Amino acid sequence: MSNPYRRPPEACRALIAGLAIILAIPAANARNAQDSATAGTLSAAPMPPESGVTGPRDMAGQSYADLVDLAQNSPVVVRATVHRQIRLKPEESPGLKPGFARLYIEAQTNALLVGPDLGESLRYLADVPLDANGKVPKLTKTQVLVFGSVVPGKPGELRLTAADTMFAWSPDLDTRVRTILTDLISPDAPPRITTLREALHVPGNLTGEGETQFFFATDSGKPVSISVVRRPGEPTRWGVSFSEIVDQAAQPPRPETLAWYRLACFLPAGVPARASISDTEADKRIAEEDYVLVLRDLGPCRRNRQP
Repeated sequence: MSNPYRRPPEACRALIAGLAIILAIPAANARNAQDSATAGTLSAAPMPPESGVTGPRDMAGQSYADLVDLAQNSPVVVRATVHRQIRLKPEESPGLKPGFARLYIEAQTNALLVGPDLGESLRYLADVPLDANGKVPKLTKTQVLVFGSVVPGKPGELRLTAADTMFAWSPDLDTRVRTILTDLISPDAPPRITTLREALHVPGNLTGEGETQFFFATDSGKPVSISVVRRPGEPTRWGVSFSEIVDQAAQPPRPETLAWYRLACFLPAGVPARASISDTEADKRIAEEDYVLVLRDLGPCRRNRQP
């Protein structure tokens, strides 16, 4: 029987050592952190293997939030074609999940979606699910989309953002990721919310009339506010503003947009006591009800990966 393990080239040694360091860092476990992770320090957390999988993980299992998490924490996103693979030995694969193999990959650069010039050839380590027979899939000539960062001082070497962030490329995945990357670098990109700063309800002149305003602190200092308007006989409506102007005509963000992600994935679960500045207890209660309405309309931030 042939030995499934081969000694990787000497150029792979630094990658193996670097990945071992990454896998030793515990993953952060906070729902409303400013970032879902820090590039280059993600703990590898592959999902359980699926029966019949015969190649790199299909990105179809990743939610919109998963894609944004990866995109904003990956200095390099590149489409490539695998032309060589070597399976590493167990002692060279710390933290490897059951049902996965760690591979040394050599690939040809096809298209750079974001990042510095990488040259024509790439080298990196990646964890891939075994097939239904427990065998390592043959990836030669497979097109993949890779999320990672450049290894300093090692031209052509990448360190993946997480051990399993090499995905099977498809036109749909390419389009989705390119759209997210474009939104992230836009000058008008919604900032990252750090905390709910103030929650204020002001009653109107009529019974049941009033407006609640929520003001948020952001990592860039750019303003973010939500306005909730109540009028007798009308449904309560709300909208978000990413400017200095608090606009009653503002609308909720469309689902699976960067604005939606900033709110749905990072708003606190409730109104902090220090942020509640309404004049009366009744007004404070209404502000809390309006906040619950906003969260309900946004819907859950669904993630299929550990951030």
